[in-house]
Amino acid sequence: MVCRMFRIEAEVDKERRELLHARLRDTNTAASPVLAALRGTPGERQVPLHVWAMDERSGGLAGGLVGHTWTSWLHVTYLWVDARHRGTGLGGGLLAEAERIARQDRGCTAVRLETWDFQAPEFYRKQGYDVVCVIPDYPPGITEYTLTKRLD
Repeated sequence: MVCRMFRIEAEVDKERRELLHARLRDTNTAASPVLAALRGTPGERQVPLHVWAMDERSGGLAGGLVGHTWTSWLHVTYLWVDARHRGTGLGGGLLAEAERIARQDRGCTAVRLETWDFQAPEFYRKQGYDVVCVIPDYPPGITEYTLTKRLD
């Protein structure tokens, strides 16, 4: 039940989103000494990490990885390899390079990523990742996996 003292709206509003994000960050910082210690440090910011594989013959994109580092974690958002190059080790190479950059250049100690059942959960397991979460029917008929890997 909604109190009649409020008007509930459902609309995309970038300014309100930023305000909400700032207020949530402040609330979380006040509640967590770990997050409080991060405030004002380089670890507080998400820093993009992109790795690209360009096809030398065509000059086109053969594969790539898009993610970001935050605190001591690398989060892989996308990893894709063109069908012509799958099975060549390119995906593992892109992932290994991102892990190397995250570990050596950014001090990361772990990686997380999400994948669907029809994509690459077995590929990631072969790369040393462990399944830490399984969400059936996300979206309906598909299972989503969250996997992590320690970089130490």
